Amino acid sequence: MIGRLTGVIAEKSPPLVLIDVQGVGYEVDVPMSTFFNLPNLGERVSLLTHFVVREDAQILFGFLSAEERATFRLLIKISGVGPRTALSILSGLSVADLAQAVSLQEAGRLVKVPGIGKKTAERLLLELKGKLGPDLALPANVASDSQADILQALQALGYSDKEAAAALKQLPADVGVSEGIKLALKSLNR
Repeated sequence: MIGRLTGVIAEKSPPLVLIDVQGVGYEVDVPMSTFFNLPNLGERVSLLTHFVVREDAQILFGFLSAEERATFRLLIKISGVGPRTALSILSGLSVADLAQAVSLQEAGRLVKVPGIGKKTAERLLLELKGKLGPDLALPANVASDSQADILQALQALGYSDKEAAAALKQLPADVGVSEGIKLALKSLNR
């Protein structure tokens, strides 16, 4: 799985960005909130990614913040919300605005997003209730990129956010990614 890309911005054409990573160009779809905060062409950027493999396509979605990527992942777990719809939601609302709409149960704010009808908005409000907010971002104990990678690997293996975060707390702070994953899996399998 591709979890992060760091390279030079070769092209920008909303919502697509072409990132040159040591001679390999990766096409990455980004929400408009990320797109507007990208550096200029020719400058370096680091994007957190979510890789989607379908029968007819392989698509990378990129985000400047872990909070945005986590929200994207929450959205695509909801029945009827695919990656494009999730990208549209994050383009129309910031994570904070979405969290506020969910906490206040304001379907009207969600319906304003292109592609979101009344039924989808109500489903989003129901499914996201209690899942968005300050605890959405990576846990406070995630101090390094390697810890973030370990957490992501555990989640990709099917462990819940709470299980993965608990296993991460038991690891030494300076542990490498592969060793950290091994140690975390051992602690989770006890």
